Amino acid sequence: MSHPTRKDHAGAKLGMWLFLFTELFLFGGLFLLYGVYLARYPREFAAAGREMHLGFGTANTVILITSSLLAAMAVTAIQRSGRRLVLYLLGGTVLCGAVFLFNKYLEWSDEIGHGIYPGSPRLAAGPPGESVFYSLYYLTVGLHGLHVLIGGTLLAVVAARVGRGTIHAGDFAWLENGALYWHLVDLVWIFIFPLYYLVL
Repeated sequence: MSHPTRKDHAGAKLGMWLFLFTELFLFGGLFLLYGVYLARYPREFAAAGREMHLGFGTANTVILITSSLLAAMAVTAIQRSGRRLVLYLLGGTVLCGAVFLFNKYLEWSDEIGHGIYPGSPRLAAGPPGESVFYSLYYLTVGLHGLHVLIGGTLLAVVAARVGRGTIHAGDFAWLENGALYWHLVDLVWIFIFPLYYLVL
């Protein structure tokens, strides 16, 4: 007589939390590095920060907060067996991630077009603090963008599994963990936004 496979949802959730903890160490190291150089080049960081596109940064902050809300609502909806609603909410989350990346593409295109990128002649001719600021900016935001892409792909896979019925009210660990990952993406941006766009 065969027995149904018991899935360790608590273990899966704990594993995700441990993974997210390592991700916080990664970005925490970058934020610590930012703080060290900010103390060394406060004027240069302030000058570079004033050249950032506050409009893009603000729009992307609203987009990610909205997407995190949609992901959280999807977890609630799956518990109530609202499969169609879950698909809409996950679709909205993934769409928000795509809009975020598109906005970042437009922003970076404008900055690169104005000669603002690591190793550019413009930054090489300026004070070293500004070059450090933009090097950290491109590294941190680029790494975050990669996480947005990974998170969006993960949630798209989750949505496909919801559509097939393999993720449902009785087994939604994948959805819950996917939402947790997406919340991390949102949390990291909440730190990036004031550090780079609102630096005084």
